[in-house]
This record gives sequence, C-alpha cells and structure tokens, in this order.
Amino acid sequence: MVKIRLTRMGDHKNPVYRIIVADSRSPRDGRFIEVLGTYDPHLDDGLKLDTERSKQWIKNGAQPTDTVRALLVKAGALETKKSTQKTKVEKKKKAE
Repeated sequence: MVKIRLTRMGDHKNPVYRIIVADSRSPRDGRFIEVLGTYDPHLDDGLKLDTERSKQWIKNGAQPTDTVRALLVKAGALETKKSTQKTKVEKKKKAE
C-alpha cells in the first residue's frame, strides 16, 4: 500500500518535515517514491505543497496519514469529511 506521510529533516529539536509518497513497508526516513512538499511547524506559512500531485496520488489510491490529511485540508488539496458518528450530546438530546 502506498502512503502519503511525513519524513523528518532538520536539526536537533528543530524539525522540518517533507511530505512524501512512500511504500508503507519502508522506514520513516527511508526510501520514498516522490516528494510532494515541505512542512515547517515553526512558521505560520510553513506549508509548501504541490496540491495537484497530491490530488493525483490520492485519486490513484494513496492513503494519507492523519497528520498529512490535516495538512492537505489546510492547503485545500482535500475536502474535510463530515463525521457520521453522533456525539454524546446529540445522543443524549435524542434520548430525551
């Protein structure tokens, strides 16, 4: 299975991440297929992403990790999914 995930770069206690496409069996900082962008959590505009390539990989079946999914939504490359599960408050109101 192909995953879209983060790989860690940068200095000690100052991480910068690459958003990559890799086989799920390869190690975190190991072999990858393609680099889609970078993410620097210390900057407000630290997300640089090729949204077209990201959409193409997702269309072809690549599964983003939870963190990368949030970054893709932030970049506008992916739509948010509405939760189909009801919250405890909604269940309680329905029961009353």
